Amino acid sequence: AQVAESGGGLVQTGGSLRLSCQASRVSFSAYAMGWFRQAPGKEREFVATESWNGDKYYADFVKGRFTIARDIGAESMTLQMNSLEPEDTAVSSCVPAPSPAYIRAGQANFSGQGTLVTVSS
Repeated sequence: AQVAESGGGLVQTGGSLRLSCQASRVSFSAYAMGWFRQAPGKEREFVATESWNGDKYYADFVKGRFTIARDIGAESMTLQMNSLEPEDTAVSSCVPAPSPAYIRAGQANFSGQGTLVTVSS
């Protein structure tokens, strides 16, 4: 599988960003897709995932601010991030996996370069 993330940038506290993930060489309609992030000096952490049939799961810190969505026909996925805080500054990566359980356990192949989200205070 290959993925390409985009959409990161610099925003102020309270701002919004929409991240995109384009997947290839994967059975997109049969796989779960997920987002992770890695802040400077910290370990990579789970953000959100959506199963092949539309079930969505979010990390507790999302608190209703982020929305994951996938376009099966386009083999793409987005993460709409609202009410961003400086603590959200991180490199965000997308991954495919057989199920949300794999993604939430971090059992996925990270092949993309990620996209940097920077939130200024």
